[in-house]
Amino acid sequence: MSKSSPSNKEIDQNLIRTIAELINEADLSEIEIEKDDFRVRVTRSRPTEALTYAAPPPVVAQAAPAAPAAPAGAGPASVVESAPTTPADDLAANPGTLPSPMVGTTYLSPEPDADPFVDVGSKVSEGQTVVIVEAMKTMNQIPAHRSGTITKILVADAQPVEYGEPLVVIE
Repeated sequence: MSKSSPSNKEIDQNLIRTIAELINEADLSEIEIEKDDFRVRVTRSRPTEALTYAAPPPVVAQAAPAAPAAPAGAGPASVVESAPTTPADDLAANPGTLPSPMVGTTYLSPEPDADPFVDVGSKVSEGQTVVIVEAMKTMNQIPAHRSGTITKILVADAQPVEYGEPLVVIE
């Protein structure tokens, strides 16, 4: 470990607490900060069984040194860089795939105890709401980008999603 890399004992716990407070105040699902060869990621998980939209979930902090740039074939960093395409990558190219227009948390129904907007096999019309993505305490209804039948639902209720991540496939 180089002198500029903080060890686990040198991690500033106050920084982690400050970031955790920020993630709760801004209602973010995760935040990652990287400086030099140090990286810290704080994520917040939401319970899926007893989901309540008002209660803030617990905060979990993870700290790890950033992976140094390595030449191809030299250690774990090259394994990540040369990973094969995933099924999600293949779905992104499908014109029937509806991507998330924002980072947030998906909800498959309008309320915790309500029926989902759609199920696999549901017929939808262009503009019909298929999921909600919550971002910055705002519930954003995500409409179908085309008419058709829902063939796949690619997210779970209360699952964090990234911008462009596939949500559903409409054929």
